[in-house]
Amino acid sequence: MKKKFLAGGALLAALALVATGCAGSSGDGADAGDDGPITVGFAQTGSESGWRSANTESMKTAFSAENGFELTFNAADNDTAAQIAAVRDFINQGVDAIVIAPIVEDGWDDVLQEASDAGIPVVLEDRTVSASDDLFASWVGLDFKKEGVTAGEWAAETFGDTATKMVVLEGTTGSAPANDRAEGFNDAIADTGIETIDSQTGDFTRDGGKTVMEGFLQKYGVDGIDLVYAHNDDMALGAIEAIEAAGAEPGVDIQIVSIDAVKDGMQALVDGKINYIVECNPLLGELAAGLVKDVLAGKDVEKKVYVEDQSFTQEQAAEVIDDRLY
Repeated sequence: MKKKFLAGGALLAALALVATGCAGSSGDGADAGDDGPITVGFAQTGSESGWRSANTESMKTAFSAENGFELTFNAADNDTAAQIAAVRDFINQGVDAIVIAPIVEDGWDDVLQEASDAGIPVVLEDRTVSASDDLFASWVGLDFKKEGVTAGEWAAETFGDTATKMVVLEGTTGSAPANDRAEGFNDAIADTGIETIDSQTGDFTRDGGKTVMEGFLQKYGVDGIDLVYAHNDDMALGAIEAIEAAGAEPGVDIQIVSIDAVKDGMQALVDGKINYIVECNPLLGELAAGLVKDVLAGKDVEKKVYVEDQSFTQEQAAEVIDDRLY
């Protein structure tokens, strides 16, 4: 089940190749035309995690003036109403294109229709929506369900038929990664001895993960929990703090499987405090920028552009951590 992995410059090269092969990226900004840069409004979820910070930096770098863009950036602090209002503001500004990392899947039909009526193409980045796919030009991101399956396969292989009490630190309620990672993981552990005894959202934040884990430990005790499944590394890192504060050893007394593979999470894996991590690559900016250029140039683009994820054991993490870009 373990995948071959790329590190450092090889990963960037792979992303550039995907952008060219899947999206047909023009890559040089020439399609911006002689009338000035391509104006783009980007509606980000917020800054809830190390993953999100790396994603934002990737987007800002790709949509830079040097690459032929003028970017208007808005981070909604995980407030769906504020994010939709930001998209409406982009429409009123008459930008050339809009990029959205939707906080949740539902509730986007009206504003996406407004963008369509205004003739402004929309590219979705990272997260998905439940609205008709006629209302956006393309989506670029990761296979969240597959990430959950990969994490669940590790848990199934590790615990098998052994009676195992698991708690889950969920991502933001209603978000695509939370929904899909839960579904994929549950599918993978269906015929095992793993029992989910509790599940609660930590909103993808370290503080949220710590608070929820503290509640689980108070309710079940260290001896009543064998496994933590965290929908992202930041919540896993918060859980580590709670477990250590309870006098237990994370990764030993309570095992942890997580998703993201940000630097802090990978270090915790190397240190044995997390037992397994599935990657969710945040460096989507170059792919998104290529899609925007191609859509505005009238080129055909793929409706969905997936970036391949890796997965890491402690030993694999130790081999690549010094070369990680995020």
